Amino acid sequence: MLGSLGWQELLIILVIIALLFGASRVGDMGKALGRGVKEFRAEATAKDDKKPADAAGTPPTDAPKSS
Repeated sequence: MLGSLGWQELLIILVIIALLFGASRVGDMGKALGRGVKEFRAEATAKDDKKPADAAGTPPTDAPKSS
C-alpha cells in the first residue's frame, strides 16, 4: 500500500499534518523521531562487552565454590 504513494500524495499528507498540528510541532516530532531512530541504530549496532558465561562454557567467576 505504501509503495503506491507518489511524492504528490506524500506532500498532500504532510500539508494536512502541518495544518492539524502546526508547523513547529511537526518539526519537533520529526526531531524526536530522528533522535529515536539514531538511538535505535546505535543500540542495534553496539557490541556487547560482556560475554555470557554459559556461552563460553566456563562457570562465572563470581559464583561461590562448593567444597
